[in-house]
Amino acid sequence: MPTNSILRRVALVAVLAVVVIAPPVAAQPTNVVSNAGMETLGGDGFPQCWEKSGWGTHDFTFTVTPQAHTGTSAMRIEIGAHTSGDRKAMMLESPACAPTVTVGHQYDLSVWYTTTTPNTVFTVFRHDITTGWQYWTDLASLPVAGTYTAAQVRTPVVPPNTDQISWGVTIYGTGVLTTDDYAMSDATITPEPPTCTGTQVQCAKGSWEVLAMPSPVRAVHAAVLPTGKVLLIAGSGNDPDAFAAGTFKTAQFDPATNQFTELATPWDVFCAGHAQLPDGKLLVMGGTQAYTAPEHGYKGLRDSYIFDPATSSYTRTNDMLAGHWYPSATTMGNGDILSLGGLGEDSAGTVVTERFSAAQNRWLGFGETKQTWAWWGLYPAMILLQDGRLFYSGAHVFGSGLDGTGASIYDYDAGTIVDVPGLQNKDERDQSMSVLLPPAQDQRVLTMGGGNTFTNPDANRLTDLIDLKQGNPTYHAGPPIPTGTLTGGVAQTAAQGKMYPSAVILPDGMVLETGGALHNRTDPVFEASMFDPATNTFAAGMATDPVPRGYHSSAFMLPDGRVMAVGENPADGSFDQRVSIYSPPYLFKGARPQITAVASQAWSYGSAQQLTVNGPVVKASLIRPAAVTHSSDPNQRYVDLPLTVAGGTLTANVTSNPNIAPPGWYMLTVVNAAGVPSVAQWIHLG
Repeated sequence: MPTNSILRRVALVAVLAVVVIAPPVAAQPTNVVSNAGMETLGGDGFPQCWEKSGWGTHDFTFTVTPQAHTGTSAMRIEIGAHTSGDRKAMMLESPACAPTVTVGHQYDLSVWYTTTTPNTVFTVFRHDITTGWQYWTDLASLPVAGTYTAAQVRTPVVPPNTDQISWGVTIYGTGVLTTDDYAMSDATITPEPPTCTGTQVQCAKGSWEVLAMPSPVRAVHAAVLPTGKVLLIAGSGNDPDAFAAGTFKTAQFDPATNQFTELATPWDVFCAGHAQLPDGKLLVMGGTQAYTAPEHGYKGLRDSYIFDPATSSYTRTNDMLAGHWYPSATTMGNGDILSLGGLGEDSAGTVVTERFSAAQNRWLGFGETKQTWAWWGLYPAMILLQDGRLFYSGAHVFGSGLDGTGASIYDYDAGTIVDVPGLQNKDERDQSMSVLLPPAQDQRVLTMGGGNTFTNPDANRLTDLIDLKQGNPTYHAGPPIPTGTLTGGVAQTAAQGKMYPSAVILPDGMVLETGGALHNRTDPVFEASMFDPATNTFAAGMATDPVPRGYHSSAFMLPDGRVMAVGENPADGSFDQRVSIYSPPYLFKGARPQITAVASQAWSYGSAQQLTVNGPVVKASLIRPAAVTHSSDPNQRYVDLPLTVAGGTLTANVTSNPNIAPPGWYMLTVVNAAGVPSVAQWIHLG
């Protein structure tokens, strides 16, 4: 089995509610589980093709009990005096015992069980033909059941290089678990050949449209609201004259009508931080107190406001503890916002940690906020992990990275910062982009591109990948960003890359990489690609935005599955206010599935939610709406919803871990076998 450093995460990863089926499960076409009823025992008295596994500090026993669902044998695990860890009976990781699977297929897993504790979960490992056995995912939690109860859930699509899986039921708290009559069958939906409804180029590369009406504001910041509209924030918009005149701007864009509405803006929100609150409002913190001058640099504000989509207006909160210009903003598992870094009211780096209490609707005071007095740089990419810690990916804005390896894991509660090794060229990752790859349950981060604003070399094509489920996570080099062309159609050399790239998670689980520039505020790069998290590869040659997208640009997903791109602020101080809309290839590949009914718009953690769709689908997800600026959106995430399928009704199993999906509004989409997504429906998770 994998090492304990991997297994210890079972109690931390997202556990998902499973539908409890009162009548017996219908017979599966082919059950591929060996010794599924545990009736054949080995010489040691333990069922053949099964092994005892687990780790941690607790008392435990494995017993073969005659109190079976059928036959004369079942597996009983008891845990007492639990401090840490888990126990599980898993299918033996051998060619003869672990079920063989086919890449790209999905499988229905089922088991009959009783359990006295809710700390019980389906656990799946997979065998990678290149790297060996590894943890794959936890699919669904099993509710407490005093009598034998059937549970079933469908796996995600089997990823490349996988030839076998091993699975079982884990117990990770004090209690007793009994399991029997395991079953597994192929549930793959064979897609109809996709029908290209556009040109062949559109079906392969997608297409861009530049709107006839430019944005009325310099869109330095953008946020997708649960109304479906987009908030575009400029403040003074990097315009010293506007700052001197007190001219601060915000506009709201409606993708359904392509109309803009300008809104009153009470302070200079330019280069502030922002994050979605659980109630759908947007918290905006910091901003510009002063532009750079001979006697000082930029200065940050303590000011903080909340934007309410219902009234399209800002309301002031209490002040932060210190000024912040270019602060981070990460939503925590309880809905609080943690903000770090930036420049203060004295133009120096801010080392004060700020925490906004969502429950109290205020910034906490010094006596209420844990401080490490660490300097995190400007717009440090701080990504929430499944155990509540933060991963600083090494992506930032302006200048060199931090001391040490350039990346680290920050434990707010413990007050510890631990370096993470492996990031390439850590001092040339300025204006790079980091994204938590789909699905969030995999805990993998991709960091791409960057340069150095001070020395201004050619931007790099570097990418780095890290699996944060590992006990001692380390970055590893990923594939280089594909090359493109510069302004005027000049081809990049193989060594050149981009600063300011955008990475946008799409509902089919791909990541669009677009925009960027070869140097700080000059030489835009016209290239776009699609990153596949399953294969860790880029598909080059996607359609390119005709508008340069360098400094102060952003790209983000709209609820209808399109991507919107705004911003470009060259070195001459001008600002391109054109708006571009990208239609990915999936929008030209046939009819879209539809979510025709959702039992409830209010979803709770660990719940099982019923959806009705108009055709067969292979996956469902929740995507957190964007709040992006300066190639930074650390809260962007795609949360997988394992499905139980019965005809046209799906049961989506919602994570029980709010660190996987912090409370708030999400875009719910389903995707059919051809890879075509539905239009999103808004769901509130909390």
